[in-house]
Amino acid sequence: MRGQLKSLFSLVITLLCLGSLLTSAVWYLLDNNVDQRLPAPQKKSAPKTSDLCKGCKNIIKKVMQGYSQPWTKQEDKCKKFRSQLNSNCNGFDKAIITQANTPVLSNLVYDGEKKRSLQVSLEVFNTFTKEHPFSNKTWDTCAVVGNGGILTDSSCGERIDSAQFVMRCNLPPLGNGYEKHVGVKTDLVTANPSILMEKYGSLMKRRRPFVESLHIYGNSLLLLPTFSFRQNTAVCLRATYSIEDFGSPMRPVYFNPEYLQRLTAFWRAQGLRSVRLSTGLIMASIALEVCENVHLYGFWPFSSHPYGFYNIMHHYYDNRESKKRIHSMPAEFELLLRLHSEGVLKLHLGDCQQGKK
Repeated sequence: MRGQLKSLFSLVITLLCLGSLLTSAVWYLLDNNVDQRLPAPQKKSAPKTSDLCKGCKNIIKKVMQGYSQPWTKQEDKCKKFRSQLNSNCNGFDKAIITQANTPVLSNLVYDGEKKRSLQVSLEVFNTFTKEHPFSNKTWDTCAVVGNGGILTDSSCGERIDSAQFVMRCNLPPLGNGYEKHVGVKTDLVTANPSILMEKYGSLMKRRRPFVESLHIYGNSLLLLPTFSFRQNTAVCLRATYSIEDFGSPMRPVYFNPEYLQRLTAFWRAQGLRSVRLSTGLIMASIALEVCENVHLYGFWPFSSHPYGFYNIMHHYYDNRESKKRIHSMPAEFELLLRLHSEGVLKLHLGDCQQGKK
């Protein structure tokens, strides 16, 4: 019995040794023939530009089919649309709060919080502009400049600055090389309260950096949504006081919440269903009332450029996206594109170099 176990043990050892030798031989053969058996490693190629816009390439192509048609201003349609805006919203007299349209003790209902209101005190009344800057005045050409990444390397600065009246949104940067593509001329610029809160600490401490940042806008109007939400009122008033205290040439004015409510109803009747209108659409709406020829720049809402489908940033200066649940940029753009196709306004989507759209 003991002899049988010894023989079995010897057999197992022999088999293990043969297995080890066989494995070594196989590895040797594979190691010397690996270049013949396996393909050389391939370098991963960069993604094609056509793959960068997943889910929106077909949409962009459809948009560009309509946009590529020759554009001609249609005077009759311009007048009709301007008349509709004026009769429903009356931006000439109502877009901005003045001492004439909002006297002391008036009750301002917040357009974003319709259950809340503010009674105008004498202190608040004294911050209102005396006269509406748009009343009985129409500009020939207006450029409304959004902040879309499509403006990057667009060379549109000179064309934008050639407009008689230039509107900009949310205190955008204009220096450091941006001026070639977005221009510097500014007649009106808006300021989102979130910028005042996040970048300037709600103006609770040092206010000089805020006022100094306004120098690039010259003596333009600074349009503030002071009465959109109750939380915006104090910080917007502090912005006004800061401008006055430091002797800035800028002229603070306030959106009229009644006008914003009317404008929201107007665009909903046109099919828009977003929670709130974007600043860009509001500016375009004002321009359509007060300007004979309206040109829009930086309003492209997609993450890929319409010419070439390469990736672009959300803004020409950063990639911070807007709140999609609040604004509906593609839906707004569709309405503006319709007005472009009808010859009511002119959308600029390409580079502004000679020979390009």
